[in-house]
Amino acid sequence: MNGLNGRAFGGILKMMVFLAALVFLPAWTVHYWQGWICLLVFFACVMGITLHLMKNDPALLERRMSAGASAEKEKSQKVIQALTSMAFVALFVVSSIDHRLGWSVVPAYVAIGGDALIVLGLVFVFLVFKANSFTSGIIEVAADQTVISTGPYGLVRHPMYLGALLMLFGIPIALGSWWGEVAMVPMIAGIVLRLLDEEKFLARNLRGYDDYRHQVRYRLAPFLW
Repeated sequence: MNGLNGRAFGGILKMMVFLAALVFLPAWTVHYWQGWICLLVFFACVMGITLHLMKNDPALLERRMSAGASAEKEKSQKVIQALTSMAFVALFVVSSIDHRLGWSVVPAYVAIGGDALIVLGLVFVFLVFKANSFTSGIIEVAADQTVISTGPYGLVRHPMYLGALLMLFGIPIALGSWWGEVAMVPMIAGIVLRLLDEEKFLARNLRGYDDYRHQVRYRLAPFLW
């Protein structure tokens, strides 16, 4: 196993331990089938994407390894990433507290539907990775980067955020919680702020991006915005 693959596997392991703590500690039980299935679905999708990148696009895997507030170069993005990270944690914690206290009644088939949304969102992210090898974990422009306008980029200008929102929206439902969706309010706000700031950066630094913005009208939601 090379160093990159080892770091990727280690990152996934740390993430899953962290997410398991966010699910089971606030719930104060391991007898939480919604939590187990949600984590299993999330892990299977992330592992599948990672294995694909290891084999077919290690350069993209390397780019994705650098992410989070500390990795961002722009000060505004550091703040936005910190806020969205807190909202991400809240999705799990509020949902698990909801499960513990019994605030929500979510039928089993609806919870499974939430798992399906997680899969759908991550499949969409996978399609973005296949279309664009420059999809970095931070906002930057590589020396040889070009504008991508095919595949999901022909639908909206920021398809990875669309896939991420589908996945994130599915998490509280998969965990059997309606109240967990409250954390989607700051999450959506953070993603919109990040997206708008990213567009300004790309317009300044990526040749042809202005033409692409005229070619593809919608930023995030087809036929809406």
